[in-house]
Amino acid sequence: MGAEPLVVLCTCPDEATAGRIARALVEEGLAACANAVPGVVSTYRWQGAIHEDREVLLLIKSNASAWGTLEPRLRELHPYELPEVVAVPIVRGSAAYLGWLEAALTGVNE
Repeated sequence: MGAEPLVVLCTCPDEATAGRIARALVEEGLAACANAVPGVVSTYRWQGAIHEDREVLLLIKSNASAWGTLEPRLRELHPYELPEVVAVPIVRGSAAYLGWLEAALTGVNE
C-alpha cells in the first residue's frame, strides 16, 4: 500500500461551488473522487455570533502524499475566508476500492 488514504471534509456554500472545486481537484490529480452531499445544515460560531447555514459537504478521497498541495489549493479555490478543510485517515476499506484510489493518484503525487 502506498500513501495513507484520506477523506477530506469541506463544506461549500452551494452545489455550483462544490462542483467547481470537486472537478478542479480531480482534474489536477489531487483527488481520486469527490462526493457532493447537499442539504447539510451547519451551526457554528463565527466572529462572535452563532450562524446556521445550508451548505453542501464535499467528501474528497485523496491521500497523504497529495495533502501538501491539496490543502492550499482547496483554500485557494474556496470562497470562504476560513473554509473547513479537515483530513480524516481511512483506517479500513475495501481492498479493491483502496487499490483504485491509490492507482488514481499514483504518479501524480509522488
